Amino acid sequence: MPEQFLHGVEVVEIDTGARSIRTVRSGVIGIVGTAPDALPDTKATLELGTTAANTALRFTSKLVGALGNAISVAFVNPGAANAALGVVVTGNAIVVNLATSAGSAITSTAAQIAAAIAGNAPANALVAVAAIAPSTGAGVVAASAAQLLTGGVDEPFPVNVPVLIAGSRAEAAKLDGVGNLAGTLPAALDGILDQIGAVVVVVRVAVGANDAATLANIIGGVDAGTGQYQGVHALLGAESALGLSPRIICAPGFTHQRTGAANSVVSELVGIAERLRAVIIADGPNTTDAAAITYAGDFGSARVFVVDPWVKVQRASGIVSEPASARVAGLIAKIDNDRGFWWSPSNQELNGIVGTSRAIDFRMGDAAARANLLNEAKIATIIREDGYRLWGNRTLSSDDKWAFLCVRRTADILNDSLQRAHLWAVDRPITKTYVEDVTEGVNAYLRSLVAQGALIGGKCWADPDLNTPANIAQGKIFFNFDFTPPYPAEHITFRSMLTTDYIEEVFA
Repeated sequence: MPEQFLHGVEVVEIDTGARSIRTVRSGVIGIVGTAPDALPDTKATLELGTTAANTALRFTSKLVGALGNAISVAFVNPGAANAALGVVVTGNAIVVNLATSAGSAITSTAAQIAAAIAGNAPANALVAVAAIAPSTGAGVVAASAAQLLTGGVDEPFPVNVPVLIAGSRAEAAKLDGVGNLAGTLPAALDGILDQIGAVVVVVRVAVGANDAATLANIIGGVDAGTGQYQGVHALLGAESALGLSPRIICAPGFTHQRTGAANSVVSELVGIAERLRAVIIADGPNTTDAAAITYAGDFGSARVFVVDPWVKVQRASGIVSEPASARVAGLIAKIDNDRGFWWSPSNQELNGIVGTSRAIDFRMGDAAARANLLNEAKIATIIREDGYRLWGNRTLSSDDKWAFLCVRRTADILNDSLQRAHLWAVDRPITKTYVEDVTEGVNAYLRSLVAQGALIGGKCWADPDLNTPANIAQGKIFFNFDFTPPYPAEHITFRSMLTTDYIEEVFA
């Protein structure tokens, strides 16, 4: 700070030193689907008058949800003779000026007020008015001060808006107001919550006139008029709206189709997953092994993790087949919570299923087993071995460096944690202390991850070749960091050797 004269004592706060780094949330699930029976909004209402006086009226908001709570209604006695009944609307305030007789007595009946409001365009746009049975509205009303409508609640799952479910089955139940599991979201949320009370970002889309229209709604895009994200693209707005970024993405019921070309929803999700540093849990075609292998060949992204076949689930109507992706997403979130994001979800038990839609034979060490053939083609499957278990570690990456799902996710979480933790470092003077503060903070974080078992090792340093005077003069500074994640023990070999060397122990 600039030197200035001071006769006394001052305290100068020195804001240097390494900063601690916090690991970002890894287990946030993003799911997109349909739920035609989702609960609608609740309209605000107000009841005035009494049935005993035959003046009971119910005012029901025509505005959406909580917006109706701002509407007020007042019955005003003009205090003059021979006044006419009239309705005045200012903003959301409805004022009914009551009619009077020659003797200044109020003469307006409830039925007349209902008719007057219906005939006033601004008032009619705000509320609907009806008599409350058994009242007919023939009674003369009394003046009343302005009262607000109450009870208006917004739609819990508006279309194309990311909504948070923080492990609550009560909130998830609002996707299915009828109880018929209509659409894809109700069953999918049940599957996720069977694994863990996960943090889930839900995007509901409208059911189209046909399957093609619904698929188009799932893919979505950006509304040209409002700029609002739609369909799977709405996941991009989750952090702005909810403060959470999805890391595990699925769209059960819409990622398994392959009608002569790669699945369009997965294709659309790949770019979104890259921006979010997320992975996509996609369902295979649920038909044959050959079809699943063909499906897997459509993609080469380390962000796509395919599971085939579907799973069997006990529902009220009987045993049904459902896409496995939601349950696998829930399992990954569970492993993140219980063990850490660096663990593979393979060889972990799936809850809430009673079988698979086609038999998956498996025997430990059998390279010809169906489970192994699918895994070899980078397709995860579900085996029955001390319960039903997810079996498979590999993404569809065309680069073996990123073959393992847990390696891709470890890199994502590490990269994002470091990036988000250094807002403080932007625009500060580039000095020796600054460079030391950044590198020390990152190295301390890497050491903490090593201590947790999330990394085998790693270090950060300022790049001596890139940090030239020319770059520094342009405000550019470069830090390198490397790391080694733990790899899953996918292939364990015991080398068996028969020997006679121990026969002598019989006679020892």
